[in-house]
Amino acid sequence: MSKENLSLYQRGAATLLAFWAGTAAAVGDLPGGPAVLQMNLGAPATRIAGEQIWLHWFLLIICTIIFVGVFGVMFYSIIKHRKSVGHKAQELKEPLWVEISWTLVPFLIVIGMALPATKVMVALKDTTNSDLTIKVTGYQWKWGYDYLRGEGEGLKYISTLDTAQRQLSNEGGSQVVRPDNYLLKVDKPLVVPVNKKVRIITTANDVIHSFMVPAFGIKQDAIPGFVRDTWFRAEKTGDFYGQCAELCGKEHAYMPIHVKVLSQADYSAWVAQEQKKAAALADDPNKIWTMGDLMVRGEKVYGSNCAACHQANGKGAGPIKPLDGSAKVLGCKALQMHTVLEGQNNAMPSWKQLSDTDLAAVVTFSKNHWSNKTGQIVQPAEFVAARAGKFPDCADAAAPATSAAP
Repeated sequence: MSKENLSLYQRGAATLLAFWAGTAAAVGDLPGGPAVLQMNLGAPATRIAGEQIWLHWFLLIICTIIFVGVFGVMFYSIIKHRKSVGHKAQELKEPLWVEISWTLVPFLIVIGMALPATKVMVALKDTTNSDLTIKVTGYQWKWGYDYLRGEGEGLKYISTLDTAQRQLSNEGGSQVVRPDNYLLKVDKPLVVPVNKKVRIITTANDVIHSFMVPAFGIKQDAIPGFVRDTWFRAEKTGDFYGQCAELCGKEHAYMPIHVKVLSQADYSAWVAQEQKKAAALADDPNKIWTMGDLMVRGEKVYGSNCAACHQANGKGAGPIKPLDGSAKVLGCKALQMHTVLEGQNNAMPSWKQLSDTDLAAVVTFSKNHWSNKTGQIVQPAEFVAARAGKFPDCADAAAPATSAAP
């Protein structure tokens, strides 16, 4: 190699090391989540996770001993008894104890490895006698949490990546300062009480997702049309993080999981507060909304669910189509309503999980914001009918609706 090429490689290596050192210094360990230069499994927060870590090292040590023993004997025999030093191959009559030994010993080793592994797997699948049951639904690309049984029964909400962190990702570049919880912060975490058995029922709305929280030792696929379950019992309070562990589409990297474990008293207070919020937000689908009220609510719904892809200015980006000036938005109400309910071309996910009022608000907002001035209003009752397959007549596109009375 020439001196010029050697110098080039040295400069490149120095630059890479400097970049790595700067990146490592810029972020720190995230309690309950990944750590800088993490080489081992993360700190466990449940007994099952602790058993998995012990099992990991137990099996690794056994496999390492077998590897070193077998290859040590093999290479010793090859080197010590090679032909070049005068050794000659000879046939030996194998005694019965040798045949029994090399059959029995591996069998006992496999049994010794299988017993503790089976014990952990059986315990991991025992979801009986749970204190709390939560259905987790995977959407492209967010998580829906429904509290089905136990304290908090009836609560339901969608958990989405924090929009500020998505903006950091969009900006890119090595100069962007990223927090320790980069791409793991959500607007609404999953909240559970400490020292309670929580059963997680997983399913999906569109494609296969996977609910994984390493600190709890759980990873369960969420499959459309199927129901799977797992469980955990957090033994300490705090924040714990995971991600969708199944490649579920182009936004796969933006589908984090944040679990907040609270003391029993704090959890009860959180449930009471959320139930009050839910009661206050419960909408009558037959209520007639004004244009102004729908626009205010629609802007919030758009910011939480749509702006990540279509951008705050409605211009879209890359394969994401713009809403500002879109023929579908400017045209018949039924076209856009069908799209938000059913999705489109695997790029636009279905938004059936939103309430009828939220859907009516965000569609009205997009139809009357930016340069879009259609004057069309979509009422919650229209989405109630649309879910049953009764969409508005497209004749309404020719005669925009006027603002309804309060």
